[in-house]
Amino acid sequence: MPNPGGRPILVLAPLLLLLSSATPGAQSPAVNPARLQQRIEGLSVFGRPPGGSFADGVSRVAYSDADVAGRRYVMDQMRAAGLTPRIDPAGNIIARREGRDPSAPPILFGSHVDSVPNGGNFDGPLGTFAALEVMQALAEAHVTTAHPLEMVVWANEEGVAYGNGLDGSRAAAGQLHDGEMDQVWNGVRRADAVRTIGGDPARISESRRPAGSIHCYLELHIEQGGVLEKNGAAIGVVEGIVGIDRYEVTVRGVANHAGTTPMPDRHDALVAAARLVLAVNEIVRAEPGRQVGTVGQLSVTPNAPNVVPGLVKLTIELRDLSAGKVTRLARAIEDRASAIARETRTEISIAPTSHHEAAMAAPLLMEAIERAAGTLGAPALRLPSGAGHDAQMMATLGPMGMIFVPSAGGISHSPKEATGWDDCARGAAVLLQAVLATDRTTVR
Repeated sequence: MPNPGGRPILVLAPLLLLLSSATPGAQSPAVNPARLQQRIEGLSVFGRPPGGSFADGVSRVAYSDADVAGRRYVMDQMRAAGLTPRIDPAGNIIARREGRDPSAPPILFGSHVDSVPNGGNFDGPLGTFAALEVMQALAEAHVTTAHPLEMVVWANEEGVAYGNGLDGSRAAAGQLHDGEMDQVWNGVRRADAVRTIGGDPARISESRRPAGSIHCYLELHIEQGGVLEKNGAAIGVVEGIVGIDRYEVTVRGVANHAGTTPMPDRHDALVAAARLVLAVNEIVRAEPGRQVGTVGQLSVTPNAPNVVPGLVKLTIELRDLSAGKVTRLARAIEDRASAIARETRTEISIAPTSHHEAAMAAPLLMEAIERAAGTLGAPALRLPSGAGHDAQMMATLGPMGMIFVPSAGGISHSPKEATGWDDCARGAAVLLQAVLATDRTTVR
């Protein structure tokens, strides 16, 4: 596969990481770029379109046959690397490497392997196999860390199944909701779906980890945006994962005959909704920052060409690292909606439907990632994550840090999703060095 972005492929020397705390007789551990690529390509077979190639992407929705087969492949690779994987009651795949201090909390790192329909090959698998590379590189170099190390493959990160993602990490954080195991999707109860991947819904509470039970959590991921590529940065140092507030908007007008209702007499719900959609865009753009606002779903009733629309439902989603900014934007949108309702003689109601707190990265972990990037001569840039990740759940248990590598063209959740193999190797090398650095550090 080509290397998008044109960055030079790393030679072996920059990947060798010198360890002041290496065990006697230890070598300098290094990730194996060819092995990392081979494993990502090997996983792509599971969920690939019939007759397709790596470039055609993958549909490996959580709990599907492709997901089950892909998870089996991952566990086989873990065993080949000398690890003993286990599946917790939530369906998370975990492998542990003991440290010198058995009483120390573990350093946790990993990602996921489920995908969206018609997704790409890097979202999740890169972080998963980079975590495996860290484990295998340390074993091959005979390096033992002070803290135990645990790599984890989280279950149902994407949330295509059952409409709510981060399943495995939410279970670990104790944030599953009552009744979730009774939900039905495509005719299958969620409890039965968890069983298909080796979980045990009757014991799912045992997957929970207490707050403070991990030394830290690290995750390597593709950016899924174009900021790094646009700025010529090789490594993204994630400042935090944005908070997300979602609202359902109902616009009520009066449905009436499109031919006999004069324009001044109309109470057109779609006209009001259209003005509100534009208002969301205008208000979010009105101040500097990386906040985003989206109207991504809209339904019109009666949705007939010869009827003035009487009812419109739409969603508004606001994202930013600052909860205060999200609240301020929401209030401004509500004020504008009230004005639009008066001017169009309609009724507009806005109801919150979900709220996800922002998760901030630990400053010491950001610094460790920046130092690791500097060791490799890789330009680094701090930026927020506009997408949700399992890391935001782990931030409720202990210090969290994320490493981004560029996405070609800023494309993700698409068969065209691509990250250069040199970028993959560089990200894995940064993860390895960050794990070793945090092993020697008290992280808060």
